[in-house]
Amino acid sequence: MPHRMSASNPNPLHVDFCGLSFDSPIVLLSGCVGFGEEYTRVEGFSNRDVGAVVLKGTTGDARLGNKPHRICETPMGMLNAIGLQNPGVGMVVDDILPGLDFEETRFIANVSGSTIEEYVDVTQRFDDSPIDAIEINISCPNVKEGGVQFGNVPEMSARVVAACRAATKKPIITKMSPNQTDIQENARLCIEAGTDGFAVINTVMGMAIDVEKRKPVIGNVRGGLSGPAIKPIALLKTQQVYEVARPHNVPIIGQGGITTPKDAIEFLVAGASAVGIGTALFYDPLICPKINAGIGDYLQRHEMASIEELVGSLQL
Repeated sequence: MPHRMSASNPNPLHVDFCGLSFDSPIVLLSGCVGFGEEYTRVEGFSNRDVGAVVLKGTTGDARLGNKPHRICETPMGMLNAIGLQNPGVGMVVDDILPGLDFEETRFIANVSGSTIEEYVDVTQRFDDSPIDAIEINISCPNVKEGGVQFGNVPEMSARVVAACRAATKKPIITKMSPNQTDIQENARLCIEAGTDGFAVINTVMGMAIDVEKRKPVIGNVRGGLSGPAIKPIALLKTQQVYEVARPHNVPIIGQGGITTPKDAIEFLVAGASAVGIGTALFYDPLICPKINAGIGDYLQRHEMASIEELVGSLQL
């Protein structure tokens, strides 16, 4: 019997996300599981415990990434500035995707770029591949606009989404930056541009200093902060985007600091239809079945038949 369940299946953890059937609300976040094969080497880990896996950020050409140090542990979190190290979209499509088991789970590509043209080129390559959906990482420097990040300016975000929308028939998930003034306006314009879903949020910018050397710890000076420290921010942003997305039935992957079933449930109540797990995997690679079990227990205790009953149930 196929592993994937239909929406009519009584599995209480089933999620319908952008027309894709997830057997669990858990999505493994981009950059935390390589290109989908890293955690399969951990004894006891199974892709069948997750609804989807987001592959590492991919650009048109291969990139070596930033100089070290690239990662720094912080109180209740982690700074990273990897710099989009990846082998380029050609190798990902031709050499990596054929080795993934698409019967186990869904696989989502993460498209990154320095220009709109690069976003389009990478999206087109993934459109002609078995990938299930495409996540647009708009938190990248826009080289033609003086280094401003696409995701921090609503109009620029919408331009990227519209260009990628024209380049693929696959579901598009826009990954939202928290480092902006008005995330709701950004979400509204991205919906108008054709996004099918959102991932909320990307990392929060931060830095760490080596006081003995009086130099930044991260080679890139600043990096993206993830982990439990950003959960309150991520929850707020998820709820704010949900207010804009709900009338259009645009679903959200809520992410940022989820380490327990309670964390995951908070995001679902705030309006997320699925939850992203990232930093937690670094210290507990087998955390996913624990979160699934906790959500299942909550649904049972509250006499809910499905996760859908939880989504956006926040009482204001």
